[in-house]
Amino acid sequence: MKQGGLDAAREGAFLALHPVHVIAQGDTGRVRFRYRLRPGVSCAAAQTWIAALPAVRLARFNGKANSLVIEFDPAGIHVDGLRSLLLNLPAQPAVAPSAVAAEDALSRRGVALTLLNLIASGQLPAALRLPLGLAVALPLGKKAVADFRANGMTSHVLEAIAVAISLARRDFTAANTTTFMLALGEYLEESIARRSDALLKHLLRPHSDTVWVLRDGEEIAVHANEVKTGDSVVVATGGIISVDGTVLSGEASVNEAAMTGESAAVRKERGHRALSGTIVEEGRLIIYAEQVGAATTVARIADYVERSLTTKSATQISAAALADRLVPTVLKLAGASWLVSGDWRRAAAVLQADYSCALKLAIPVAFKSAMYSAGRQNILIKGADALERLAEADTLIFDKTGTLTSGDLEVTDAITFDADFSPEELIWLAASVEEHYFHPLALAVVAAAHTIHGRHFAHNEVEFVVAHGVTSVIEGKRVVVGSRHFIEQHEHIDTSPWSAEIGRLYGEGKTLLYIGYGGRLSGVLALKDHVRPESRDVVARLRALGVKRLLMLTGDHASRAHELADALGLDGFHAELLPEEKAGIVEKLKKTGAKIAFVGDGINDAPALAAAHVGIAMQKGADVARLTADIVLLEDGIESVVTAKNIANAVMRRIDANYKLTLGLNTGILSAAALGLLSPVAATILHNGSTLGILTLASLRATPPKDDTKPPRARRLPRRA
Repeated sequence: MKQGGLDAAREGAFLALHPVHVIAQGDTGRVRFRYRLRPGVSCAAAQTWIAALPAVRLARFNGKANSLVIEFDPAGIHVDGLRSLLLNLPAQPAVAPSAVAAEDALSRRGVALTLLNLIASGQLPAALRLPLGLAVALPLGKKAVADFRANGMTSHVLEAIAVAISLARRDFTAANTTTFMLALGEYLEESIARRSDALLKHLLRPHSDTVWVLRDGEEIAVHANEVKTGDSVVVATGGIISVDGTVLSGEASVNEAAMTGESAAVRKERGHRALSGTIVEEGRLIIYAEQVGAATTVARIADYVERSLTTKSATQISAAALADRLVPTVLKLAGASWLVSGDWRRAAAVLQADYSCALKLAIPVAFKSAMYSAGRQNILIKGADALERLAEADTLIFDKTGTLTSGDLEVTDAITFDADFSPEELIWLAASVEEHYFHPLALAVVAAAHTIHGRHFAHNEVEFVVAHGVTSVIEGKRVVVGSRHFIEQHEHIDTSPWSAEIGRLYGEGKTLLYIGYGGRLSGVLALKDHVRPESRDVVARLRALGVKRLLMLTGDHASRAHELADALGLDGFHAELLPEEKAGIVEKLKKTGAKIAFVGDGINDAPALAAAHVGIAMQKGADVARLTADIVLLEDGIESVVTAKNIANAVMRRIDANYKLTLGLNTGILSAAALGLLSPVAATILHNGSTLGILTLASLRATPPKDDTKPPRARRLPRRA
């Protein structure tokens, strides 16, 4: 090795870290470390990073005592593993206050100043009250002038006019109360909006900048940006997996809580899938890198989160437009109330109660809250508009393989055409050369061989023929394993004597793997994926959530598709389709007025995912499918489609309730103010209070909505082992 583990630790945030006290009782763990941080590393930055680690509930530094206290879930991690994770945290430079933090501090000072002015104004000499009131209201006036120049008559302009009216009438109590309530309301509204952004940003996963790779037989440490597809990445105890790929060798216990939400560590060995952002608790793995850098799951999460913070839905846009259209109406109502009554107080009170704040803030906060709920359940939603379109969907179309079925192939038949091989020997013959390959067919054959008695066939170097199969030499004879096209066109092996048997297997919807040995067809292995046990349950629950029609599209045989559609209770199917035909069917249904959600996973599903009203990609989907889709599932389960639909329906119901509540409350406040039933102070308090109430109580609920469609556990279909 060119660098050792000790050197890697020395590059981390901690120079020293020793546990001095540990408590682990039931589901609660607590450990206190003595630590020494690398110069330039801030406690605040390290604390934020540690709190985001899987199974960590709380992290607290005591700089004077050099003590770090961490509360954690003992079922998710143990103290040794936690210490290893901490020693691998990258050194982060002290973070200077951001522009957001500076703005937050300025807002707090503004609130404090307006409150102090309100309290002190009654005790000040009369000559000082107007100048002080004007000085405190000056920021509000500047913002109103800038807003008027940029956007015309807005809610900020109305509020400034109301304060100006009160100051002109020397009603300092009303003016100062309004200024304070506006400053407090704006600060709290901005805090709620920032919190909703922070919820989404919490989905970002920690990663390591240093990655160990095997090159020329040596382990070397490289920057994460230098890792390439095809590299062999080495991850040992405490390390964060930085690539998506397949385990080549080694065994380890991997904590996948950051990506799957499952606290229990998962055992990984050769052939298993490895996800970026997950952590090796114990053991050591060598991983074949398939997705690196921006293509990894953890990088896509960051991309989706950033996109989610800026994408607006049609509902959000229309609500903001309505709020802007109502501003002139409020201004006219204020003028009319003054003309009728001659009371400037009525006009000032009316100007306090506009619709803008609640309409413009409550909807995006609700969407972000819902996207956070979805993210916590391993569903990535690329913006508020995707949630809105999913809620509207009345037709749901499934691709078959990898969605309604598991996509995990199993060997169902071993048919020999050579008396020298038994069915078991045929499987072992294929597995002996396929064990070097990580295609799903190869993995299924190797798995089948491990369940039966047989012998490994010694062979020469294996050659991979892209998109066709593998070849090698066993006992001086050429062995080929692959597709029919490969066997017939490339190897010139005749399959016609067994066309009847081959046709029967095809008719059963099975995938065939051909084995040639010594220039002859020795046999075929038939493979088939099984229907997900939860598929029928999912179909029923989607109907309960308002989906009127459920269809299936597949390139499979019509007889197999018909059988599956009947078994699952689908409304229809289209079989033996080419990729472009799937998209054509989606377009045709859209022309009838259907709002379509399409669920798929393959490269061939990308056109249909793009054509649908909203596209949903499965966890094991091809990269192009995941990039094309509006919603990406991060765990392999079709039940997540139900969860996503449930969240979408719930947020739209919540937004509709918020919308009606906003209109109702503000209309009531406006009417009371116009009739002289409310003073400017009362109107300010009621308006700002109702806005904050709508934001905090109705919109900012990050807990997942209850799924009323889910049946009792005892009635669930059993999963296959």
